[in-house]
Amino acid sequence: MTHRSSLVVFDVGGVLVRIARSWAEAHRLAGLTRKAPTDPAFASTLTELGERMDGSLSGPQFFARVAAASGGIYKPDDVRRISDVFLRGEYPRVGDVFDRLEARGVESAILSNTNDAHWARLASDDENAEFPSVRRATYLFPSHLLGLVKPDPRIYRAVEEATGRTATQILFFDDLQANVAAARAAGWTAERIDHTGDPAAQLLASLHRHDVI
Repeated sequence: MTHRSSLVVFDVGGVLVRIARSWAEAHRLAGLTRKAPTDPAFASTLTELGERMDGSLSGPQFFARVAAASGGIYKPDDVRRISDVFLRGEYPRVGDVFDRLEARGVESAILSNTNDAHWARLASDDENAEFPSVRRATYLFPSHLLGLVKPDPRIYRAVEEATGRTATQILFFDDLQANVAAARAAGWTAERIDHTGDPAAQLLASLHRHDVI
């Protein structure tokens, strides 16, 4: 049985915004001619640093650490270029999703594992912002400002406390099954979005199914 949620929470990458899905893809998109590192130790460092999106590591620190781990393949500015191209623009018709929510008076939130460099672009309120739909959310919960990252159970409770919602009032969308599973364990209604399909169409269909719009 479905119920009408009073807060819709969105992940960003793979849900609202197209992203590079791997370091190798981002390396290629950045236009670097040298071959990307294939050393398992480098991959392990990327994983370790990528998990530190709780504000304990700044953008410049990340760039320097990855460059150091690359064995001379990258300079910090190369890493910055690669990081920049991870964000590839909003999916088509994402704005329609927010139009429908706003028309029904339903509040929304962003809950994203991100970093300060990406967030400065994602949350820009400039009139020519790259990602205009992100700023339309009622609440913004980037991991590096919360000091928590998905799928830590505490991040879901932090959203409830900040918005005054109970778990059963929240509908959540993410592209990673681990984050969806953790949200469901917290009592949220959660749906996984397939980034290889049409995310906006999936969002609208699910919002209809849950009688939100």
